Amino acid sequence: MIVLKSASELDVMDRANRVVHRALKAVADAAVPGVSTAELDSLAEELIRAEGGEPAFKGYRGFPATLCTSINDEIVHGIPSPRIRLEDGDILSVDCGVVLDGFFGDAAVSFGVGHVNGEAERLMNVTKRCLDDAVAQVGPGKRLGDIGAAVQSHAEASGFGVVREFVGHGIGRALHEEPQVPNYGQAGRGQILKPGLVVAIEPMITAGSWRVKIDDDGWTARTEDGKLAAHFEFSVAVTSDGHRVLGLEE
Repeated sequence: MIVLKSASELDVMDRANRVVHRALKAVADAAVPGVSTAELDSLAEELIRAEGGEPAFKGYRGFPATLCTSINDEIVHGIPSPRIRLEDGDILSVDCGVVLDGFFGDAAVSFGVGHVNGEAERLMNVTKRCLDDAVAQVGPGKRLGDIGAAVQSHAEASGFGVVREFVGHGIGRALHEEPQVPNYGQAGRGQILKPGLVVAIEPMITAGSWRVKIDDDGWTARTEDGKLAAHFEFSVAVTSDGHRVLGLEE
């Protein structure tokens, strides 16, 4: 069932997502060579709790941490660990969720650690452009297929792969609500977008094959061919005259 949110509920979700974006910024600022992903996780959890929120991922279906920290060929759901230390040239994708006053926020960002090579930089730039193009498609009367088509067309035109196994999702009082939001599809097809719908749009783009394998930990998803991946995500509300990216501060 698709749940539409009121204006006051969107304001709460905006606050939740604001905490998410603050945590992501703090993590990005602290992500230097030699830092462990567990240290970044602790930093994010401390900030989230200080802002009055709770980590949305910690304990969700047994996930053990506040952040998903995915490095290089890891696409999503990497588990922070004191044994994993960042190295110069890594791509780090960080996914963060917050629950605040009964509503969820969810966003992700990828960035380079130290000095990254040109291929990695291009992959991240294309993935962020895929997100921006997808967000631009959100508005009343548009369709879910418009979002997926925007991601797929830019990624594939740039020579990159689009992950199929994982998709975006509705979000609100639950972290994952209907509808699913694939990063591929045909424009003009699928669910019609209505004001009050909030979707987490999250392109996951690879430098090679879009196929995925899961590590023995049952969580970490990585590219089957070992090539780089990047991941960006915004929670986006459909409004009466367009859309609102939740949590972004001017």
